[in-house]
Amino acid sequence: MKPLNVFCVNLVRWSGWLLLPVVASFLFTGYALTGQYGLSRFCQETTALAWHRMLHGPLAILLLAHSVPAVYLALRRWGWIKPRAATKP
Repeated sequence: MKPLNVFCVNLVRWSGWLLLPVVASFLFTGYALTGQYGLSRFCQETTALAWHRMLHGPLAILLLAHSVPAVYLALRRWGWIKPRAATKP
């Protein structure tokens, strides 16, 4: 496997694990803001709003870091992106 593919696989795996708590926190703070499912008793509205706003950046960065290499690897796997021909010296 080429080094780029190895890097992409590792990036997809690590960013996937990092996305899990970020998405869970994003959902928790969003529901705590609206008071649904009784989550507002765990967190005040102002605290939930502050955390929810702080999670936008990490969520966007991790989502891009996860999805772009995953799409690249899928396109390679499906044959839409062909490997380059080796150049002879």
